[in-house]
Amino acid sequence: MVKQKNKSLVRRFYASRLFLLISLLFFGLVGLGYVRAYYQDYKIKQEINTLEQEIRKLETKKIESLEILQYVISPDFVEEKARLELNMKKPGENVAIIQRGEELSEAVVENYKEDSPELSNPKKWLNYFLNKPIDKEI
Repeated sequence: MVKQKNKSLVRRFYASRLFLLISLLFFGLVGLGYVRAYYQDYKIKQEINTLEQEIRKLETKKIESLEILQYVISPDFVEEKARLELNMKKPGENVAIIQRGEELSEAVVENYKEDSPELSNPKKWLNYFLNKPIDKEI
């Protein structure tokens, strides 16, 4: 009889509103914990994607920086800087300095008119830089 009374007490408890309320509260807390964990996982995945994109950008920037560094330590760069900033030249090299705003004399202009089609264009340029009068070829 005691067992039946205990069984009926247990059955009444499971059928009561108190059990329903406790069950809903329990499942609500479990569900809330699951939603929070899912949201944190989502945020972490977003942050990982953002960091991976930043890594890719930094890697390309690193590669570009290494290429620039390779050029800066090359002899070509040293030569370019020596020519442009220090006004240096190679041995045996001739330098022509052309100043802006300076007009050519009339004699020079007459020698270099384009009325002599007999000369080739490279010869005209050579004569121009060497300040030679134009020799017309026959």
